[in-house]
Order: sequence, then C-alpha cells, then structure tokens
Amino acid sequence: FPLGGFTPLQSSTLSGVAQRLGATPMQVALAWLLRRAPNILLIPGTSSPAHLRENLAAADLDLPKDTVAALDGIAGTAQK
Repeated sequence: FPLGGFTPLQSSTLSGVAQRLGATPMQVALAWLLRRAPNILLIPGTSSPAHLRENLAAADLDLPKDTVAALDGIAGTAQK
C-alpha cells in the first residue's frame, strides 16, 4: 500500500478481510499487491522459516472482486 503517513495494516477493512479469509492482514496486503500488476516484485522481510511460509501462502489467497475493490479503497485513502 502506498503509505504516505497512513498505516493500512491497522485498517478495520483489511482486518475484516483477513479474518474472513483466515489469513493475516499482511498476507492479504501481499496478495493484493501481487494482483495489482504482473510486473510487481515483492520483497517482504522474513525473519524465520515460519514467516517465510506465511509470506508464501499469500500468493495462494483468492481475493474476490469485491474484496479487491475494498482493498483498493484503502489504497485510495492513503493517497489522499
């Protein structure tokens, strides 16, 4: 997410999406970023093998169109 002083990981929208998907907010954020464009390469920080598995699992999250739209709204909030 483009931050600009905004902390999207604390967004209730992101938390709600993560809870519905059985994922962490960071996994949802990574999944959303991966789907933004085919030329995006993410390099998330990884502090342990378990954290690496958590990050990799983000690629398998299925984000429905309405969920992507809600997440796009968070990004729009950050850009204002």
